Amino acid sequence: MTRSSTTAGAFQEARLPVQAKLAAAWTSVMFLYIYVDYLALYKPGVIDDILVGVVHEFDTGPTFVALALTLMAIPSLMILLSTTLPARVNRASNLVVATLYIPASLYNADGESWSYSYFYGLSIGLEVLLLAFILRAAWTWPRTTRATAGRDLAQARV
Repeated sequence: MTRSSTTAGAFQEARLPVQAKLAAAWTSVMFLYIYVDYLALYKPGVIDDILVGVVHEFDTGPTFVALALTLMAIPSLMILLSTTLPARVNRASNLVVATLYIPASLYNADGESWSYSYFYGLSIGLEVLLLAFILRAAWTWPRTTRATAGRDLAQARV
């Protein structure tokens, strides 16, 4: 006895809130950032440079450390902010931050050797795709009509 896809039933699509999609995407961006930085340590000479205080041609002084922390803290905070900010502010902050992080991701390929082009190409490509997803999700955030919003508000008061 065989079943067709119509008799077996279709899977129900779960509707995730935009906030959950954004938080998941920012989490994925953070995992990529962390793993790319970690795996870059396996490149010959990287640890030797770190030991003498140089990362990607920059001195590892207090300014570098503060900027690196800021660069990683913002997407990390976007995970939380994507789930807690009001919709209008949430949408705007995701659009701004994702837009600013695309060139930051592309910069990571600057000065890298061609022998690691696949590694950086793949990681940067994935980061940019995730940031594009964030931009699309924030840009297409569903709007409620005034009638629906008023009815929802009235129901919430009951």
